[in-house]
Amino acid sequence: MDEVAIAIRNIQHYLYCPHRFGLIMIDDVWAENYFVTKANLIHERVHAENDYITRNKRVITSLAIYNDEPEYNIYGYVDCMELEKNDNGVVIDDNNEKFKISIVEYKPTKPKSKEYNFEDLMQVFAQKICIDRIFKCNSEGIIYYKNTNERIKLDLNENYKIYDDKLKEILYEMRIIIKSGCIPIIKDLNNCGGCSFKDLCMPKTYNRNYNVVKEINKLEINYEKTS
Repeated sequence: MDEVAIAIRNIQHYLYCPHRFGLIMIDDVWAENYFVTKANLIHERVHAENDYITRNKRVITSLAIYNDEPEYNIYGYVDCMELEKNDNGVVIDDNNEKFKISIVEYKPTKPKSKEYNFEDLMQVFAQKICIDRIFKCNSEGIIYYKNTNERIKLDLNENYKIYDDKLKEILYEMRIIIKSGCIPIIKDLNNCGGCSFKDLCMPKTYNRNYNVVKEINKLEINYEKTS
């Protein structure tokens, strides 16, 4: 199977709802609502300044990143990369200063019943995979919630192997869907209420009339034969 490059933002779409991911990648559709617009405005403010100093930290925003190793082949942007001087850190430019690197992903609203959403954690972990390869470091991950002004440090390094295995599994599943050209059926209506695609896919009344599992199994068999 050709290793299709995956945009990091689509990892979050896939984990939120595979059907939504399929609509974006296969039907090439997009829709926005209040929640998407609010998030976009927050990101625009974050990215207004590309490189600045605050609270003794150097901050770089809207940083393009990638990891082209075959097991990943992902790319995207980091909302904010914070550099804090640290003797045990890494050199990132010609001034030979060493920095500890932290990835900060901005989100508009904190979940009511948990510290963060799993899809957001995996988004930041994918960013870490890129940052660590580019800068040869061991970066940390943080989610910042605008509505509560909270910074939640993620356990990316403590559970690296678990998240790394999960990321590879997710990327494999995403590529199977892209190669199949089949949009997954809607299996879980829990995320539909706040989804900007709700009026497009009409989750309570409509589902695709095919079984994506069969298509995935066929592709897995073909992939194993050609590997």
